[in-house]
Amino acid sequence: MTRRDLPSSFTIDPDSALEDLGNAVGSGALAQIAQACGTGLADLATRGFGLRDSRKLRLFSTTEITRHLIPVAPAHFRRVLRANPDLPQGHSETPGAAKWFTLEEIGHLRAFFGNEGSKAKQYLPYRPEGLPARITAVANFKGGTGKTTTAANLAMSAALDGYRVLVVDMDPQGAMTSLFGGEVKDAWRTVFPLLARHYATHLRLENRRRQDRGDAPIPLDDTLSTALDLRTDSLIQPTHWPTIDLLGAQLDLHRSEFQMPVWRMQGRGWKLWDALGDTLREDGILARYDVILLDTPPALGHLTLNALAAADIVLAPCGATFAEFDSTGRFFEVLHTAFRAIEDSENQAARALGQPELAFRWDAVRALVTRYDGAAQAEIAGLMQSYLGRTLSPQRQNRAAVPTQNAGGFYEADPRDFNREAYAKDRETFDTTYATFKSLLLGSWRRALLERETG
Repeated sequence: MTRRDLPSSFTIDPDSALEDLGNAVGSGALAQIAQACGTGLADLATRGFGLRDSRKLRLFSTTEITRHLIPVAPAHFRRVLRANPDLPQGHSETPGAAKWFTLEEIGHLRAFFGNEGSKAKQYLPYRPEGLPARITAVANFKGGTGKTTTAANLAMSAALDGYRVLVVDMDPQGAMTSLFGGEVKDAWRTVFPLLARHYATHLRLENRRRQDRGDAPIPLDDTLSTALDLRTDSLIQPTHWPTIDLLGAQLDLHRSEFQMPVWRMQGRGWKLWDALGDTLREDGILARYDVILLDTPPALGHLTLNALAAADIVLAPCGATFAEFDSTGRFFEVLHTAFRAIEDSENQAARALGQPELAFRWDAVRALVTRYDGAAQAEIAGLMQSYLGRTLSPQRQNRAAVPTQNAGGFYEADPRDFNREAYAKDRETFDTTYATFKSLLLGSWRRALLERETG
């Protein structure tokens, strides 16, 4: 082998490498890099690459509505529109061309068919009156498993199905927030003040008990005093989806992971794992929405712990690979250790006081195969199914053939922009994934309804 045939890594000159290395990098240079990224992102946004500047929901065709959203034949759908001119009539690019509708208009049409249509068909999604929203936490240890993509597409599917959806971004990286075009300036626009308020409320009650015992109260600092005045409604922002709202995240949310253990040490009786769920219930959020989806960071910290404790349903996306199966197994092992430790600690005191014991319970815990490649992963996916049984959803979410770089999720992609066959194939896999999730959702509501009826 001559020198010309050697790999490039064999021909690096140290002096040239030093010249390419440049000056050493200090902390000030990191700010310059961040600024350059911000400037570049702003430029990309003006060129149509950004998410925020393109956050306008697409229209939906008559074909898509009658095939996927409202169970009515196309001919009957058109007859109903002609007979009811007060209903949304859609928009055509040219006279006589196909009609296109906004999601708000589809909501009006769905309500009309629900009231006037065939009683044999279910035009409106199942939602027992008087029961709270179902909370779903999408979680796993490993990054890149498709947590945010799964949560986002489920949120969009549920919105298309007629549900009112709240997406709560609990990942300081804020990917879900960016996907829905959210603006979050600091930690005070995230779930952080809700967690702080829960502790501040506990501390105020504890201080009353301390005063009754003659002990000095623990003062509330500025953070806790400010949090007491904040409610969830003030933190929620609308999105370009008319029935999806967002409680966003950004990097400063990470302070929760450091602050919550400090509060717990100060207030030993504070049930930090209940902070999110208790606050959402107290603020009436579970009555305002039908479906609440919690997107968690790729770690079992205090944010993820809160999401899981608040959830009725837990979904763990994972790939059909040895490494991801191993990571998912460790994830559930650590979950078991964490929640069992909480139960044991709390119940020791509960038994001594004759109080009811704590027992965490979820209506469903499921793993979901994402980014599935049937040609390469069929064997390992089958083995995963055989070991996990019903815990692993039989629906495998294929790798999408339709790119959605500038659309936040699959359902934001305009079908006209893609190959019809590829789009239909992807639509089927995402629709089936939602059907699997909806079955869990309806089963959870049904269980709650029967428990309420039987007392």
